[in-house]
This record gives sequence, structure tokens and C-alpha cells, in this order.
Amino acid sequence: MTEFDRRTLLRTGLAVGAGAAGGALLGGAASGAAGPVAAGWRPAGRPVLTHGVQSGGVSAESAVVWTRADRPGRMLVEVGRRPDLRDARRLRGPVLDPTGDFTGKVRLRGLPAGERWYYRVRAESLDRPGLCSEPLTGSLRTAPGPRSRRDIRFVWTADIAGQGWGIAPDFGGMSIFAAMRAAEPDFFLCSGDTVYADNPLPETVSLPDGRVWRNLVTPEKSKVAETLAEFRGQYAYNLLDEHLRAFAAEVPQVNQWDDHEVTNNWYPGEVLTDDRYTEKRVDVLAARARQAFDEWLPTPIQGPRYRRLPYGPLLDVFVLDMRTHKDPNDGNTYPDPDRGLLGREQREWLIRELTRSRATWKVIAADLPLGLVVPDGSAQEGVAQGDPGVPAGRELEFAEVLRAAHRAGVTGIFFLTADVHYTAAHHYDPARAAIGDFTPFWEFVSGPAHAGAFGPNRLDGTFGPQAVFVNAPPSGNTSPAVGFQHFGEVRIDADSGACTVHLRDRTGNSLWSTTLSAPR
Repeated sequence: MTEFDRRTLLRTGLAVGAGAAGGALLGGAASGAAGPVAAGWRPAGRPVLTHGVQSGGVSAESAVVWTRADRPGRMLVEVGRRPDLRDARRLRGPVLDPTGDFTGKVRLRGLPAGERWYYRVRAESLDRPGLCSEPLTGSLRTAPGPRSRRDIRFVWTADIAGQGWGIAPDFGGMSIFAAMRAAEPDFFLCSGDTVYADNPLPETVSLPDGRVWRNLVTPEKSKVAETLAEFRGQYAYNLLDEHLRAFAAEVPQVNQWDDHEVTNNWYPGEVLTDDRYTEKRVDVLAARARQAFDEWLPTPIQGPRYRRLPYGPLLDVFVLDMRTHKDPNDGNTYPDPDRGLLGREQREWLIRELTRSRATWKVIAADLPLGLVVPDGSAQEGVAQGDPGVPAGRELEFAEVLRAAHRAGVTGIFFLTADVHYTAAHHYDPARAAIGDFTPFWEFVSGPAHAGAFGPNRLDGTFGPQAVFVNAPPSGNTSPAVGFQHFGEVRIDADSGACTVHLRDRTGNSLWSTTLSAPR
């Protein structure tokens, strides 16, 4: 971590903290599109940045920039306000080495709020100082400051390369990312299932209309991920798509951790019975998956999975972690207040931060929907317990959150989620609910980004949901070739404070929208 004193910060206008994501190697060789890399091996020529550049962790004064090289090297970043970077400052980042799969991140500090910044990334050879890779460029916009009202626009979706549907060049690749890029959002919220580590890709899939879907396939995507190298390969695979790489270079990310980053519907302590796995202990798989997640995504360098993202006076985003503390999917009781889906600490944090927030809109980013029944065999994967009566099981956690927010007079809450592979708008009202001690709110569902389409799921009546809009396919695991790939867009008007939500298809066409007036 490079430290800058206040005088240096004022002189340069920038400060930097650098850290390579990762830690101890848990198994397997470093991998990715460049192939396995043995420790000590040095390819000839100049370094190469193999998977583009990304940004994330954006606040009003800082951001994280990410890249990956094909060999050990020093990450170098130039940042400036001009697209040609003639005003850029050059920052020395971490050494990219095998312990982090040659990935690295630089945290930029001291950035003025609400401004567009351009960056250029290189990797410098450790063996031949001065010998650098060809540069890759990107851009990002910092969040508005606490008193700065400006229009806000962001997008969300989830579920990337699932159910056997990978990158198929003949079908345009992951074109939804081109549509989201065209919207010019301030940031992108990925509501989980950033990869499908448990869904191997076949080389071809025969479609009902006689066409053939031909997947781009890598060794790591040919089996379920178990080793660290195989989990890393899930993220490397997605970045082979040109649309995703271009999107990631221009739009900062907020990524949530869900199930398919490890395996379907997992929970801590689970022991698998799936014959595809030689490693049955989910906790071991999750540790490897978590390391790959942190290495290959522009996540914050430090901090918990759950967090509040302040975005000026109009917006606070509360990003939940509904996987780390999760109790088993084996019933509708909730005996342990330290678990559930959130756990005691996160639940108390959410209540505290919601009641403290003075933002007009308070978005709860949940990777599992609140009122949709999501079965896991005879048990339940999500919040809803499948019983329209009073809260039971994990519903008790959210009843507590909603009740506390209502009693504190908190307004402007709505939920954004995904997981179920279709898009929908749900309105919740205590007049229809089994309990009455909460303020009416909306839940907006959108996805998948590039995976099999399913649904619709059954609604659980406990919190009084009404399906105002649903767009779901006619049959399960409908391919991206047919459509039913979705993303959502949120726009907040600086003058009125009104919030407009669009549910869009993969081309960007709006299927449904609503405008919510700013709460008084």
C-alpha cells in the first residue's frame, strides 16, 4: 500500500493504494485463456494484458482498477480527466504474480466527486524494467458527493453463462452487455451468479428449430470447478466475450456473491452428494471460489461482502451478502438468530444503516428475491417459505428489517434482485399481507444476462406481493437464441427526485416501466 501525505495528495490530485487480490494458493496452477503458467516460467517478448481492464468499488472520491497479465510484472496505471490522458498521473501498482493468478488492483484515491475519469493500464516486465505491455484503456465516473444532486442511471442483471449456454459467436456472443453499455450507466449491479462454476459447457447444443448452438469451450469450463485453477477459469472464460470486456472497461461494477460461484443452492457446512465432485466439502470449494471471485473481479480490496454504497443525496445502495451466513435449506424454522440468510451482525447493520440513511432512495440489492418461492428439492433456497401465513424461517429476518424501518419512518425503500431467470415487478402492501407492520414497497427482478430462461415462480403471500408485470419464457431452460434475457435500468431525476425503473430485453427495448415519485 502506497501512502500519500496530504501535501502530496493536494499537489497531484490523486492518491493510490495498491493490492494484489488473492492470498495463499489453495490448489491448482494459475490458469485462464493464456493457459496454465508454471512458477518460474517466463514467456518471451513484452508482457500482455490478457483479459482487459475493469473498475469497481467506486465512491465519491475513489475507485478500484483491475487487470491481469500473462507473467509476473508491475501494474502501472495512468489516470486523468482528458480522454487522451495528456494530463495523466502515473501510479505504481502491485506486482502481478502467480499467487494472485497474475491479477492486480489499484485503488485510486483523492478523485473529485461526480466526474468522468480516464485510465490507461500497462504491465512492466520484472526482468527488463521499462519493457511494458501494450496499454489498455478504460473510464469511470465517480459517485456524486453528499450534497451534489445530479441525474443517476444504473443497470442491473445477473446469471452469466449458465445452464450450458456459453459464448456462441454465431449467435452474437453476450450481446446484452452491448445493450447495457449503450445505456451509458454510472455503474452496473450484478446481482449474483457472476459465473456458473457448476455448469460445464458442451461444445454444441441442438436447438428446437434445427439450428446448432456452438459454445466456445475452455478446459476449465468442461467440468464442474473444484480446484482454484478451475474456479479462476470461470471468470477468465466470461472475459473472452468482446461485449463484456468493452462494457467492463467503461462501467464500474458492484458484484454480489451468490450460489453458482460455488455450486447450486449451497450453504456453509454442506457436504455434497453430487457424483461430479471429488471434493464434497462445500466449505473447501467456497474458499477457493471466494479467492477466485476476489482475484478476477474489481471488488473492493478490503471490507465485508455486505456494504452501503452512498451515491449522493439521492441514492444509497445496500448490498447484501445472503450466502456467507446462510442456514441449511432444510425447513421453515429459524432456530439460530446468528444465521438465517443475513446473520445477526448483517441484519443489525442493515436496520441501523437504513434508519441512518438520509438518501431519497434506499435500494436493497438482494441476490435472492423476497416473495418468490425458490425450491431446493423439498426445502427452500430463498427467503419465502411457501406458506402465505405469518413469517416463518428466514422470513422472520426480513419481517424484523421491514418492521424496524417502518417504525423509524424510513421511506424510499425498494428491492433489486435476480436469481429466477425472468423479469418481473412485484408490489408489496401490508393490506394484502399476513402482517401489517411495514411500509409498502416494490421489488424489481431482472435476468438472466446470458443463461437459460425459466419461470415464473410462485409468489408467497406473507408480505402481500402482487405481480404487476412478468415476462417469462414458455418453457424451462429457454436458450438465449430465443430471447428472454433481461436487464433492469434505474434512473433518478436530479430535479424532481423521481425514480423511473425500466425492465428491458437483451436489445435494450423497454418491456415495462414505472415512475416512483420522491417520498415526502
